Formats: sequence, structure tokens, C-alpha cells
Amino acid sequence: MSGEDGQRVDVLIVGAGFAGLGMAIRLRRRGTDSFVVLERADAVGGTWRDNRYPGVACDVPAHLYSYSFRPNPEWSRMFAPGDEIRRYLEDAARDEGIEPHLRLGTDVLDVRWDDTGLRWTVTTSRGVWSAGVVVVACGRLSEPRIPEVPGLEGFPGEMFHSARWDDRVELDGKRVAVVGSGASAIQLVPELADRVGSLLVLQRSAPYVIPRSDRAYSAVERTLFARDPDELARLRSRLFWKAEEAFAQRSGSPEITAAARAHALAHLARQVPEPELRALLTPDYEIGCKRVLISNDYYPALRRPNVTLEASGLAAIEGSTLITRNGARHDADVVVFATGFHSAEQPYAPLVRGVGGRSLAEHWADGMIAYASTVVHGFPNLFVIDGPNGGLGHNSAIYMIETQIDYILGALRHRAAAAEGPLQVTAAAEAGYAEMLARLSAGSVWLSDGCASWYRDPRNGRLTLLWPDFAFAFRERNGEFDPGVFEPVAPSVAELS
Repeated sequence: MSGEDGQRVDVLIVGAGFAGLGMAIRLRRRGTDSFVVLERADAVGGTWRDNRYPGVACDVPAHLYSYSFRPNPEWSRMFAPGDEIRRYLEDAARDEGIEPHLRLGTDVLDVRWDDTGLRWTVTTSRGVWSAGVVVVACGRLSEPRIPEVPGLEGFPGEMFHSARWDDRVELDGKRVAVVGSGASAIQLVPELADRVGSLLVLQRSAPYVIPRSDRAYSAVERTLFARDPDELARLRSRLFWKAEEAFAQRSGSPEITAAARAHALAHLARQVPEPELRALLTPDYEIGCKRVLISNDYYPALRRPNVTLEASGLAAIEGSTLITRNGARHDADVVVFATGFHSAEQPYAPLVRGVGGRSLAEHWADGMIAYASTVVHGFPNLFVIDGPNGGLGHNSAIYMIETQIDYILGALRHRAAAAEGPLQVTAAAEAGYAEMLARLSAGSVWLSDGCASWYRDPRNGRLTLLWPDFAFAFRERNGEFDPGVFEPVAPSVAELS
């Protein structure tokens, strides 16, 4: 493929994180050259390019949070630091020959199905592409969410989201507030506590935190992994099946859930002897409802004399004063939002228009759904990776991404062999898949009374982001493409061609 922008390709991939690069690598390895990867940023890496805050690291073991088809014997630790994961992806793009297919600094403005040509027309900031197939690999954690509170625009100090970390801001000796107490905050807070004059942590909801069993891999271990790929594969397998055990905590087993809860609360009791602080840090919902976090230094950081925990959300800002929902007032020089992402309503959805011009946002107006968590009725030859019900609360996202890539490759093989026209999943198959998900999630902790989390869509209360079963069951269910649930593009469209 030439280096020109705005041309005709067989496969167009949107996003250059784990999903997009993984799709590109698999295409390249099977000998496909007619593809392009569009990325709005100036570098690859996705989440691990965007999240550069102090202390950022993965909470899934590194040898499991990496491509099975590209193992890395050189991971430095059991849980890899963020910059190490970013370098892993950069190396993969270079070594696998993906760089000539990358179009960095390219914003996707419109993705539109051509009812006449039966192809996708993709308009970008650097040209217009025609593609037989579009793979959306934008992830679910790409658009930071900042709460809308009165007075936000009038804050005189520095203010930014943890996923848009600003290294230019001087923090030493400053009064810094971290809004949020989720996965990013518990990594960030201990790092900031050592630097700032005072640190305020605003906690809407206390997370469950368990010990982080991290350690460095020795030079001997790394040499063994490099010399014996089978040993590395065995380690990956052990890590996978150990992670699978945690699903039972979410699936409604009272005994296992109780044991998991006791484990987390014992960790809290060991690290926070003060009754009042421990009470503020004790969750008021069942374990597994929200993401279970891992840390050995978050609780100790909250006990430092220069750190204040306010168990309340941000309600308003008056000048440099933060006002919480419980009426407390705190002055700050810098505000860091560790408040998550827009996940239930994907930012790309309004840009994608399928048969008859209907957008993904319209199709998903009552909540996201995709058959096999990958294909959507009314959007022929479109595949979504890490979208509806494609995530996990207990195991590696990379395992799920690779399963979806296998599904897409199967669809591309069928498309090439059958020459039957565009692949469009039936409405009945999509609805049936949604019903299956509802049955699987019934009785789980995510749908239990008192559980409110970003895993559920606020528009319908359904579990729309997580796969409500074991990870291996996702691969058994969705690892192979089944042409039997696809139909020809609607006659009204075909007649135009």
C-alpha cells in the first residue's frame, strides 16, 4: 500500500491501541497489505499513551496483559509500569511492519455506509478513504469524563484529568486535590503525597482494595523466559486460570463472595488502624459490584499528616475553594480529576452511519448491544472491538481482544471465499444475544440491589460493558465466526447497486 492518504483499502482500522495494533499485526502476518490504521494522536499506544500520570501501572499481570502471539520475556515486573507497556506497543508496531500502514494525527470525522457502492466512506482530517471493512478499535476508556459542577470554569488554578496529565504544572509544595478514588486515583495518590504540600482526596464511594502481589522479575527468570518459550506459555496459562477463579466472586456464590469481602476488609484493617478513617474507607456495597483495586500503598498514603480524605463528591467550586456534597470546603491550587471516562455512550457512535444513514448512536439510544460483542445489525462489514459486553471485571482485556480479532479474521476469510456481498448480522441474532446476556447477568453482583457502577448503562440498567461469564466462555461462544446468523443487505439497498 502506498503512503498516500485518502485511497481505497480492504480494511480500515480506527485506533492504534492494543486492539487496533493487534488487528493490524494479525492482518500483516497473514499476508494482507490492503489496510490502514487511523489514529488521532501522534503516537500509538491508546490507553498507555494517554495515561502518563505518576505511578501508572497495569493491575493485570504483564505476561497475561500482552499479546499471546507476541510474548515478551523482558517484562521487568509482575505488574508492568505504564511506560513499559507503551514501549511494548511501539516496538510491536515497528517490528511487525505496521508503521507504513499507520496514519497518525488523523481525526476520523465521518464513517458512512454507501448504500450504492456497498462500501464504507471514511472522512478524516487528512482525506477520504473507501473501505470494504471497518474495524472500530477505539476502546471504552478514550474520552475522559469531568463532572459538570457550578464554578468549574472559574477555578483560578491548574485543572486537568489524570488521562491528560500535564507535566508542566508545578506540584511541589502545592495544595492539590484529587477528585475520585478509583483505579487511577489509588495509583496516583501515593505518588503525589510525597511531593505536594497538602493533598485532598474526594471520595464519592469507597473502593474495595486488596494487596498487590507485585515483584520484580530477576535476570535469571527473564533469561529462562527468553530461552524457553514453553515456560513462558505455561506461566501465562497459570496466570489466566488463577484470574478466572475471581469470576465466582461476581456470579453470586455467597461463600466465595464472603471470602473475597473478608480478604479485602482484612487488608483495610491491617493498614488502617484508626477506626474513624477505616469507617470512611469501608465500602457500602458488595464486593465485585465495582472494580476491585490492588494496592499496598494507597491506604498508608491516606494516613499521612499532609493528606485529607473527604468522603464526599465534588458539588461546586467557588474561586479556589472546592465545596463537597456534605458541605465541606477546601482550598486548592491544583485539581486533578481521576473521574473515569465516557463509557456507556461511546464518542464515536454519532460519527458512524450505517444502512439508510442511521447512526450507531441512534441504534444504541437505549443501550449498547452487538452480536458476539462485535457486529451490529444495520452496519454491514463493521466490527467493534472492546465495545458492548467486551470487557471483563476479573481477567485480561487482551484475551478478549484477541478472541474478537479471531472472530473478525474468520469473517474476512468467509467474505473472501463466499463472495456473497456485505456481511450483516440479523436483528433476531442481535436481540437473541442481548437476551442471552440478560440471562447470564441475572443474579450477578453487578445487578444486585445497591450496586451502581459504570459497568451498567444508566439508560436501561443493563450490564452493557462487561461479559457476564468466565473469559474462556467468551472464547467458546465468540471465538469463531458463524455465517449462519448473517443476511444479505436489505433489498432496498441492494436494488440501488
